[in-house]
Amino acid sequence: MTTYDERASLTDLTATVERVRSSVEGVIEGKPEVVRLSLTVLLAEGHLLIEDVPGVGKTMLAKALARSIDCSVRRIQFTPDLLPSDITGVSIWDQQRRDFEFKPGAIFSQIVIGDEINRASPKTQSALLESLEERQVTIDGQTYELPSPFMVVATQNPVEMEGTYPLPEAQRDRFMARVSIGYPSAEAELQMLDVHGGASPLDDLQPVAHAHEIVKLIDAVRGVHVADSVKRYAVDLVSATRTHPDLRLGASPRATLHLLRAAKASAALGGRDYALPDDVQNLAVAVLAHRLLPTAQAQLNRRTAEQVVEEILQRTPVPAGPQQHAYGVATEPFGQRPPRRL
Repeated sequence: MTTYDERASLTDLTATVERVRSSVEGVIEGKPEVVRLSLTVLLAEGHLLIEDVPGVGKTMLAKALARSIDCSVRRIQFTPDLLPSDITGVSIWDQQRRDFEFKPGAIFSQIVIGDEINRASPKTQSALLESLEERQVTIDGQTYELPSPFMVVATQNPVEMEGTYPLPEAQRDRFMARVSIGYPSAEAELQMLDVHGGASPLDDLQPVAHAHEIVKLIDAVRGVHVADSVKRYAVDLVSATRTHPDLRLGASPRATLHLLRAAKASAALGGRDYALPDDVQNLAVAVLAHRLLPTAQAQLNRRTAEQVVEEILQRTPVPAGPQQHAYGVATEPFGQRPPRRL
């Protein structure tokens, strides 16, 4: 049974997230679904990969999210000559102390903006693996914990762009979700000219939430109830990617965990302390597609990973019937949504 304090936390979550959402949407015009996904990943303790062509606002979104929260922020500009030690840190010999002193790298911040991550060499990209998964860095046999909250918001250009390296599978799997911003509508682009025509809107952006508030909200999200039927639904979706004929690499068990955590955060953003299959459905493409590798034949047929996930969503039975949430009150039957269109 949910306690009064937990209900209050969800109420606080809604109010705090609304402030952050309004702040970010004041910079990123006409993309509310992208902003919502960013907040979902933040509250689910994940990392976000923003992939799109140059000039659509990838770095602007990352900066707007970071500046809306009063926390430590570092930006890493990934280039071919960037070294792993520039990210994680290095031990330097101190002549006076006659001992090695650790100099933390840029990863030691609460929000890290990795700009154009796929322009660095694979060796440098791999320096992020431990920090993304374990939230720690090991240098010369010594382990250093990273601050909380900790989120990496990485941007990358499509692999077809000149001077890019594809992210290794192990690194893609550590990002909870991938999002593409896309080109704005004509109306949003006109509004952008009014807002961005003079000074950058980032110049006047002030924090609207503190880091310790985000930590409390993350704790509240952990308490969101997920029924066994919803868990089974998430497992069925992920399992289907491992046997699909158009995929040579399906989603990992880590993807199942990420999908469940994201669904809990999505439910909390909706003011609920219980997750529904709709939460899983709405996040499946963003959470799963970037981890999947289509077969050569599928690529020849121009089949994308996103299309495969959409097909799996159509074919996988949705749990039906009343759902018991943490308050002990039955919700409306779900599983009645119309089939998803490819």
